[in-house]
Amino acid sequence: MTAVIVIRPVDGRPLRRLPGAWRRRRRWVARRVRVAARHRGRSDAGMTTAEYAVGTLGACALAAGLYKVVTSEAITGALTDMLQRALHAA
Repeated sequence: MTAVIVIRPVDGRPLRRLPGAWRRRRRWVARRVRVAARHRGRSDAGMTTAEYAVGTLGACALAAGLYKVVTSEAITGALTDMLQRALHAA
């Protein structure tokens, strides 16, 4: 069933259909919307993989930095001192 576009009367004239060019344009737009919906998400299918790769590299770099900080002599000494004070306080 095809939908019919109708213009409402403003000055009491009878209702009329839109010209053929407008109906063709409406069909063209509807067809383009269907095609776009069908292909949605396909144009950047590899984009999510690249984003995951960059995120993974960033997480690894952060983990390496934190490992360096935690294993440094200053932090190790402070953690050891704090743990000894906690064990001797009880």
